[in-house]
Amino acid sequence: MRHGKLDSLGVSAFCESMAMMVQSGIQMDEAVALLGSGGQGGPLEEGIVVMRAETEAGKGLSAAMEATGLFPDYCIRMVLAGEKAGRLEDVLFQLARYYEDQKTMTGKLRNAVLYPVAMLGITIMVLVVMLAMVLPAFTDVYDSLTGSLTASAYGYVNWAYGLCRAALAVMLVLAVALALGFILWKSGKRNFVEKLLHRIPACASILEGLGMFRFTAALSTFLASGEIQDVAVAESRKMASCGPVEEKIDRCVSRMEQGHGIAQAAVDVRLFEPVYGRMLLAGERSGSLESVLRKLTGLLADHCTELVDRLVGIVDPVLSGALMLAVGVSLLSVMLPLIGMMNSMG
Repeated sequence: MRHGKLDSLGVSAFCESMAMMVQSGIQMDEAVALLGSGGQGGPLEEGIVVMRAETEAGKGLSAAMEATGLFPDYCIRMVLAGEKAGRLEDVLFQLARYYEDQKTMTGKLRNAVLYPVAMLGITIMVLVVMLAMVLPAFTDVYDSLTGSLTASAYGYVNWAYGLCRAALAVMLVLAVALALGFILWKSGKRNFVEKLLHRIPACASILEGLGMFRFTAALSTFLASGEIQDVAVAESRKMASCGPVEEKIDRCVSRMEQGHGIAQAAVDVRLFEPVYGRMLLAGERSGSLESVLRKLTGLLADHCTELVDRLVGIVDPVLSGALMLAVGVSLLSVMLPLIGMMNSMG
């Protein structure tokens, strides 16, 4: 099919619908047919037509999903693992939660970034107006009043021009850096962009938090599919997409190869925060590791949101302060000659 992949929300809705029908005991080809009945068209509806033909031919759900080209490789691989282990229902519910969390996290990050970007754009526009209209207007007024500005008055006005130009240059550099980073991210240079961001402590903590969130969510799904712990951790590592997190996971895998359980290995290498590590230990010893991992995934998502909000809380006042400082000081500078002229006339 020519359509691209479904978004996270679409994958989540599909997995949850299929999970409920599998839970009800409906055969796979009938479940797919029911899912496609009464549709409104679109990529998923076209994909269901393909899936229905595949399942009616006796193929499994994972093979049918792969034939559509709509679903992420991770989703297909997990469904296949669930089919082999006889835990398809559990895996589908886990995948629904996983992609729902992914969608929620992506939305929160996007909303958190939009305001600083908008503020940066407003700052640039205000500075451009200052340089193109406001400051020249003051200069023209002084020239019409006095014929020419005095040397001291020129000094004030030139200082205002210099301050606005410097502030505008800084803001333009930030805007170009953001645009270039976005282009590189979208063009497949994500690793390069993340390496640069890791040099900024605030951004590094957010990236590591997101890596831990993706790893924990994937691990929960792999364990729900009946995969053994060693393989589940190794496969979930691929979802982290964060160098420092992957290094910790590698050390965790090494500890597990020495005979330690996943919870003890995670505590030994400090994969999670101590309080989260104790949660894992308690979950493993009580036989409820999967439920603890689901809880931990939610906590990590909240932690990532808190880190992003904290960064935005720093960036917004800085941008606002820079704008007010540049505009306020510039206006004060061009007003000083006028104040001097009024005093001399009085």
